[in-house]
Amino acid sequence: MIDQEIEVKFYLSNLAGLRSRLENMGANLVQTRTHELNLRFDTPDGDLARSFQVLRLRRSSDTRLTYKGQGSIESGVRIRQEIEFVVSDFGAAQRFLQALGFQVSMIYEKYRTVYDLAGVLVTLDEMPYGNFTELEGPTPQDVLAMSQRLALHWEHRIMDSYTALFERLKTTQQLSLRDLTFENFTGLEISPSSLSVEPGDIG
Repeated sequence: MIDQEIEVKFYLSNLAGLRSRLENMGANLVQTRTHELNLRFDTPDGDLARSFQVLRLRRSSDTRLTYKGQGSIESGVRIRQEIEFVVSDFGAAQRFLQALGFQVSMIYEKYRTVYDLAGVLVTLDEMPYGNFTELEGPTPQDVLAMSQRLALHWEHRIMDSYTALFERLKTTQQLSLRDLTFENFTGLEISPSSLSVEPGDIG
């Protein structure tokens, strides 16, 4: 099925260790470590967030506009509709969305490295609150098989989005932050337990 995202993520205690395993397995480097700036848009009343939809403008090695529909859990992975395409001008795309009545509801950033191993995209994501990997493949079975191949513990997989983890963290740590940026997390020590997750690379 086109326009579909099939993925899980894991919290990493040792990002460099997973990178080494990928390289030793002959994974193809798709994207070198790149900074991402993400603007999440919503209506003034938050209609998209309430219906678990995402409208996002991302700037990294290129600029992409993304829509994500409400997700579901099937065969142990998160599946949701995803429509994404490249746009040529980040500023013009932002003004376009604002002209339609959308406004920036959140800014979040990360550093992302992407590998392809046997048709599964494996990302190494450095977030302001910790390191993660996402596995995205054509079928749930491919994602599960890759997690086993990379010695990641399936029972520790995470279904929540990075922004959902951020909302949980704000509650547990009583943080009054709108944006998930490295600057906002300067000096903060965030443990896996603060995010209510367990490292996927530790048994």
